[in-house]
Amino acid sequence: MSERFLDLGNGFWNIRGNLRIGGVLNVGTHCSLVRLSSGGFAFLDSYSLDDDTAAQVMAITDQGRAVRAILNLHPFHTLHCGPMHRMFPQARLFGSQRHHRKWPDLPWRPQPVEAPEVAGQFPDLRFSLPDGIDYICQNERVHAGSLLAYHPASGSLHVDDTLNVLPLPGLLRRLTGMPQVTFHPTLGQALQDRPGAARDFRDWALRIAGDWAEAKTVCAAHSATLPVRPGSFADHIRKALRRVEKALDRFEEKRR
Repeated sequence: MSERFLDLGNGFWNIRGNLRIGGVLNVGTHCSLVRLSSGGFAFLDSYSLDDDTAAQVMAITDQGRAVRAILNLHPFHTLHCGPMHRMFPQARLFGSQRHHRKWPDLPWRPQPVEAPEVAGQFPDLRFSLPDGIDYICQNERVHAGSLLAYHPASGSLHVDDTLNVLPLPGLLRRLTGMPQVTFHPTLGQALQDRPGAARDFRDWALRIAGDWAEAKTVCAAHSATLPVRPGSFADHIRKALRRVEKALDRFEEKRR
């Protein structure tokens, strides 16, 4: 599968990349490039660009010199941090504490990427960390937690794992009852072991459904990029919640 460099408009590009499990199964991955109103560009997540994609990025970013920052949003997406830094060595490098541990020799900014003071440096973007689930889960197979980034100018939502896009044909979705947008299958394992965690997650999901109601595109890491009808993002989130509602209720009942 070749990489794709998608121009989603108003200074937002999504790069669909490759990630092979065991060197065979390609589950895909992504990163995004954002033009900053203050000047320059920022990457959301790291990825080792192939020659064709790198050439397109370099053409937009003054041969890479205009890339001001790389924000690594998912604590378990760490494979490409080194190569991305070497391609854009002048860019400020942000990541979670797990990124710091995995790449201790890289020049990380001291503030973790999820810190409010980091969000304040990028007013073109809106960030949200899900409530009720662990951002960095002790079980390293549980990847439901991530920092979501929304770009209002283009209506593009960049998300790693917390939300998935299922590219199923309409008939198959109706037969299976599967919505197009779903929460990560490890959500139940990521919920914090305390009363109210499921409620907090549900409230957070409804909050972004309202705050980002004008979203036009959901860019999900390992699945697909989904254009959504104007005003329909909240409906996608509500359908995803309905699918996990019983599991959230069972979780709460066990902790009462």
